[in-house]
Amino acid sequence: MPATTDPVRSLAARALEDGLAASGLQRGDAVAVAVSPAGAGLWTAAGGWAVPGLGADTVAALARIELRWRPRWVWWSARDAADPLVRGGLRVAVCWDVAAVHRLLSGGTDDDPARVWAVLAGLDPAGAPRTGQLDLLGATGDDDGGRAAEEPVLASGHLRAEWASGGWRRTPERLGRWAGLAWTARRRQLARLADVDCSGDPVATARSESGAALLCVELETDGLPLDRARAEELVAAACGERPRDQVHETALRQRRDDAVLRHVPSAALPVDLRNPAQVRAALAHIGIDVPDTRSGRLEPWRSAHPLVEALLTWRKADRIATTYGYRWLDEHVGADDRLRGAWSASDGAAGRMTAQAGLHNLPAELRPAVAAEPGHVLVRADLGQVEPRVLAAVSADEALAAATADDDLYLPVARRLGVERPVAKVAVLAAMYGQTSGAAGQALDGMERAYPVALRYLRSAYEQGRAGRAVRTHGGRLVRMYPLPDTLDERDHRAAVNGRGRFARNAVVQGSAAELFKAWAATVRAACRPLDAGIVLCLHDELLVHAPAQAGDRVADLLRSTLADVAARWAGSVRGPRVRFVADVTVVQRWSQAKG
Repeated sequence: MPATTDPVRSLAARALEDGLAASGLQRGDAVAVAVSPAGAGLWTAAGGWAVPGLGADTVAALARIELRWRPRWVWWSARDAADPLVRGGLRVAVCWDVAAVHRLLSGGTDDDPARVWAVLAGLDPAGAPRTGQLDLLGATGDDDGGRAAEEPVLASGHLRAEWASGGWRRTPERLGRWAGLAWTARRRQLARLADVDCSGDPVATARSESGAALLCVELETDGLPLDRARAEELVAAACGERPRDQVHETALRQRRDDAVLRHVPSAALPVDLRNPAQVRAALAHIGIDVPDTRSGRLEPWRSAHPLVEALLTWRKADRIATTYGYRWLDEHVGADDRLRGAWSASDGAAGRMTAQAGLHNLPAELRPAVAAEPGHVLVRADLGQVEPRVLAAVSADEALAAATADDDLYLPVARRLGVERPVAKVAVLAAMYGQTSGAAGQALDGMERAYPVALRYLRSAYEQGRAGRAVRTHGGRLVRMYPLPDTLDERDHRAAVNGRGRFARNAVVQGSAAELFKAWAATVRAACRPLDAGIVLCLHDELLVHAPAQAGDRVADLLRSTLADVAARWAGSVRGPRVRFVADVTVVQRWSQAKG
């Protein structure tokens, strides 16, 4: 980091380190931190202190603290605390994210400080004061010189609204107090995690969930390497030249539409290709009667009539033009040829990592544009059949666990069921997703006989969901059941109840799989740092690592070895049979060169 010429800030930066040294901090101890342009505040078991200003020298001081003590940094959220540090060049090893742990303990995505603090204090979050609301209980008049406003916690036990909504950023003194509150929140969360009833290790899950929240900030900052020239070529091949203006863009859109409409019988015109009902009616005119017009539904009809082929081709081109076209490149790809979008460490249900700006839905046609920078490679790892393997672990079904020894789990399942592999795959997926009709229902009967322990585990989750009771994943994430409207008639109510059961049935598996994946991602992040490599994309069950070319094979080995280590610790906590997890790992120049 560059040396500072500001003597005040130099003294402040040294004060951060001197304060920790005097506190008796040991390597690996927790240190709470809060930062803003006003300064930085720290808190340890010995108390807290703060310094003014958040310049390069202050970040450099925090980097020296990281190197010397390797603390577990505690913050309210990575979005508030880690983001300015990451942008300043600091990459810490481990952390505790209060908001991420709250989502684990309480479910959902509401993780604002006022709510988190209320829950940990045993208060009703709905009673937390809001900014602009007259706070009669907390008001003390003007005779105290405004000192009451410097107290973050009201007599009611709730956080003061002005603090919770960002007022903690205003002064160094407030930053120190805010760090202290994060320290207290972590202590209370640890106590709650000790009482969580689940088959896994909730504290370990809290740590990996915190690591995932930090990784999201880093992914958003670093971006995904993109060959811009190749991306423009691919967009042009799919949907034509770059529009000069709005009129030209409209003309190009009409040209794409016309390539399909010329195959539509005149009796069916006019047709809006973006209206599924009108497209379905047009297909009926050529003798193709389908319940919906999804691409998967139309694919078997591709050779039946030129309209179907043209429609399927148009859909890919129109999606790229409207969602991943030139405007998308201009808005989300920086001058450094990195694609960036906002990341979230957990969605509202299963807790998967999600991203915006198309990072999680990039069409296969554009994957050749995702390319390593000169002198680098991409190392891609894709977990194989992760959810069935997770089911074997969390249910402790010995027969299903035995099937995980095979690279292709569905083959031993097929032998046990006495069916072909495709039928076995349908059976396993039907069990997890709750499908009971048609071929899936018949296959499910075989699963009931062959893997009764796994099916009993899923059935228990299903019944809890039907009853409206929350379920917990292997690692302890609470998944709340949604309420049903009072206006449903008997038939619709029954369908909604069963749908909620299927949701719970899948959540305990998919949510546990998400926890395993994030534990793996956090471990890979740490293991790759000495090799100057880093994760640039987390896609459901897939990791993409950007690494120096000479380190590519070593990173590939790390991806395999860390998966084995993480899975052994994660699955071992259920004290059940050994479950094997596998990943397809390849070293490539472009994402499209990887299999799958």
